[in-house]
Amino acid sequence: MGKSEVFFTTFKTTMSENLPQKLHRLIKTAGFENIDFSDKYTAIKIHFGELGNLAFLRPNYARVVADYVKELGGKPFLTDCNTLYVGSRKNALDHLETAYLNGFSPLQTGCHVIIADGLKGTDETLVKLDGEYVKEAKIGHAIMDADIFISLNHFKGHEMAGFGGAIKNIGMGSGSRAGKMEQHCDGKPTVDEELCIGCGACDRICAHGAPDIREYVSGEGKKARINHDICVGCGRCLAVCPKDAISASFDDSIAKLNYRMAEYSLAVCKDRPCFHISLICDVSPDCDCHAENDIPVIPDVGMLASFDPVALDQACADLCNKMPVIDGSILDDHVKENPHEAETHDHFHMIHPDTEWESCLSHAEKIGLGTREYELKRI
Repeated sequence: MGKSEVFFTTFKTTMSENLPQKLHRLIKTAGFENIDFSDKYTAIKIHFGELGNLAFLRPNYARVVADYVKELGGKPFLTDCNTLYVGSRKNALDHLETAYLNGFSPLQTGCHVIIADGLKGTDETLVKLDGEYVKEAKIGHAIMDADIFISLNHFKGHEMAGFGGAIKNIGMGSGSRAGKMEQHCDGKPTVDEELCIGCGACDRICAHGAPDIREYVSGEGKKARINHDICVGCGRCLAVCPKDAISASFDDSIAKLNYRMAEYSLAVCKDRPCFHISLICDVSPDCDCHAENDIPVIPDVGMLASFDPVALDQACADLCNKMPVIDGSILDDHVKENPHEAETHDHFHMIHPDTEWESCLSHAEKIGLGTREYELKRI
C-alpha cells in the first residue's frame, strides 16, 4: 500500500472565504465528489457533545457536510450511538435532547438526527468480522443501514485511547451498548450496592437471568448482584437502572481497547464508500463525553480530510505534536512536572501517561483499514 493523501488547511480566513466555505473547498479538493451520492442514505457520524461540554464541534461544520451531500443528490443524516456510561446521552430521548440543546437541530444543520442504536442502545446490526479480537461487531443499526459513511471528527485528547480522532469516532462511537462493552472490557457490568434499591428493573430486562436480587446484608433491603458466569455483556441493564447503580468495568489493557476499536472501525467502513474529516480545534485534554471541558492544550491547528482514517489520525497526531503547549493547560502542568519526558514530543501521552495511541494505528494498518504513511497536501 502506498502513501495515502491527506488534505490540510489552516483556520486562517480571508475577506472572500469564511470557515464554512473553506471546509467545503477542503473536502471538495480531497475528492468528495468522487463518491456517488445520488439517492444514497448518508450517515454523518459525529459526537454531539455531553451537556455542559463546550469543546465539541460547532453544528455549522455539520451543516457544510450535510448541504454538500444534498447538493450531490444524497440523503444525509447526523448520527451517533448511545453511551455506555451514565450521562445525558445514555438513551435516544436524552441523546436527541442533548443534540438539539447543543445546536444540532434540523433547522441548524439542514438534516435530521438519528440515534443509530435506538431507544436503549439495543438496536444493532451484527457484522461478521474475521478479526483477531472481534468476530462479530455490534454496530448501531442506522449506521449500517446507510449506503455511505462519513466521519466528522473533533480531534482531542482522550483518557483511555490517548486521543480521540477518526478511528475513535468510528469504532467506539458506532458501537451499540454491547459493542462498546466488548471494546472497553470483558463485558461484565457491576452494581454499586449503595445506590441499588433492589427494584428489579435489571432482572426484568435481562434475557439470561444474570442479575440476582436478594437481601445480601441483613437490614439493608434487597440489592442486585450480577452473575458474571451467565452475563453476556449486552449492557441493557445499564440503560434501565433508575439509580444509575450499574456500570461497566474497564479491566482490559489499553492495547486491547485500541485493537478492538480498530477492528470495529473496519466493520463500519468495509464494503461501502467512506470519507473522513477531522478538525483540530479546541483540543481539550479529555473526550467530549465529559460534562465539562478544560482549556485547550495546544493552539488550533486546522482542518483535514481523507479517504483513509488511519492516515488521517496519524497526520493529526503529527501536526498536534509539533504545536507549542498552551500555558496554564493540563499539558503545561505535566510538562513542567516531567521535563525529560516532554522531550519525546508526544503531547497525548504526556496528558494521560497510562495511555498510548500508536497500537491502534499499527493494528488498523495491519488489518487493512488504511496506512500510517501519508502525503500531506496543503490547500
